[in-house]
Amino acid sequence: MINLMPKYAAAGILGTVAMTMFLIIAPVIGMPKMAPWELLSDILGVSLVLGWVLHFAIGILFGMGYGFIFAPKIHMHNICLKGTTYGILSLIIAQTSIFILNMLFQISLVHDIVLWQLIVMLVGHIVFGIVTAMLIEENNVLHAF
Repeated sequence: MINLMPKYAAAGILGTVAMTMFLIIAPVIGMPKMAPWELLSDILGVSLVLGWVLHFAIGILFGMGYGFIFAPKIHMHNICLKGTTYGILSLIIAQTSIFILNMLFQISLVHDIVLWQLIVMLVGHIVFGIVTAMLIEENNVLHAF
């Protein structure tokens, strides 16, 4: 199991790269800007570099979560659907975490989210989930679609 950690971490990193690429491109195609690395930097009062590091660290944790918890327990033959499901779940977990942090520490993390921002966040997390799933379940890639 421990020898799978680097694979799951790498999948989380590459999933985060794919998600980040989408988030960077989104404003170019007319969607609102969503930059979680800037949000983390602002919320925690740390440098933008540390915001980026935290963004990728969270991606690694979610990659591990997929490999060790989600994939073994959720049995779907379609890897894209499985990744989409995990992406949606990761968005729900992220938003719930923000809500809980706001309640516990009275930090102003909650802001008005318009529909387009929610769509960008949803698509970004789905991209993360699909890339992560396909990398972790590479042996089942024939069942991707």
